[in-house]
Amino acid sequence: LTMALVDFTEKGLYCAQGDFYIDPWRPVSKALITHGHSDHSRYGHKAYIATHPSVPIIKHRLGNIRINGVDFNEALSINGVKVSFHPAGHIIGSAQIRLEHKGEVWVISGDYKPDKDNCSEDFELVKCHTFITESTFGLPVFNWRPQQEIFDDIINWWQSNAEQGKTSLISAYALGKAQRIIQGLSPDLPGKIYTHGAVENMNIVLREAGHDIQPTVRVTRDVTSKDLVGQLIIAPPSALGSAWIKRFKNPVIAMASGWMALRGARRRRAADRGFVLSDHADWRGLNTVIKATGAEKVFVTHGYTDIFTQWLRSIGIDADIVSTEYGAEAEDTLDMAYESSISEPS
Repeated sequence: LTMALVDFTEKGLYCAQGDFYIDPWRPVSKALITHGHSDHSRYGHKAYIATHPSVPIIKHRLGNIRINGVDFNEALSINGVKVSFHPAGHIIGSAQIRLEHKGEVWVISGDYKPDKDNCSEDFELVKCHTFITESTFGLPVFNWRPQQEIFDDIINWWQSNAEQGKTSLISAYALGKAQRIIQGLSPDLPGKIYTHGAVENMNIVLREAGHDIQPTVRVTRDVTSKDLVGQLIIAPPSALGSAWIKRFKNPVIAMASGWMALRGARRRRAADRGFVLSDHADWRGLNTVIKATGAEKVFVTHGYTDIFTQWLRSIGIDADIVSTEYGAEAEDTLDMAYESSISEPS
């Protein structure tokens, strides 16, 4: 499928005029990267360009790569294509990438969230002719509550567990969600926040880059179950089924994810509690952003692509699905999420 500014190729989204790719999933010469999650920033490219806040995140994950940082809204010219990165509100450093050539404007949004949080840069609306969007939560059932209500719920849950002499554990992706929870819980905490090594390593990278991430304590071998009574642990989803979690005495487990809006998702991961907190746009957010861009054409890359594309067409927007490899390791993925959404609609 060939279009004016972006071709959808087997390696990824390719701008022939500028001779670069955006978030490619196969090795290429020049890759522009929207953000640091592993399905969007992959190893093996010869040269990378990302926002300055994304650079330390991507280097931490990919090692010694050739990467250049740019400021948000900084205008670049790549082989005559005007390129700029604009805040996506998804995680720290996340960007939408705007391309302009001969009066034609495309925006590749990556993953995005228009709701403000207390961690990532605020989403910026960018007008365009063609908009490339995700649809991770592209169903009307996904309708996020104000995040402060969720943080209040987490504090109350933690406090209740502490009063019963229990340890609280929240499963949250190590990059993005974990920091958002740490920052969102007020300074007046019921106890200390402990972190899995993967979370703490990312916290350190972000603190060294100048981000004010609230103090946390790494769970080391010296930390005992007794030390953790009444405290909160934040660990990635992968830790839930591992030997790492077995050292704690019956922790009360919660998951923080947009998928918690679906009945069944919580049970499938053996969590006691689910907090509906996502770093992606909900149904309303997706619709609001797409309409506000003024885009005449929309391409839907990952998520509920079929249903969401049909919906856009039904309201008069020219929309098509694009097959990509995004979402496989995205921030909110649960093993059985799609199956549970089909078999047990909320």
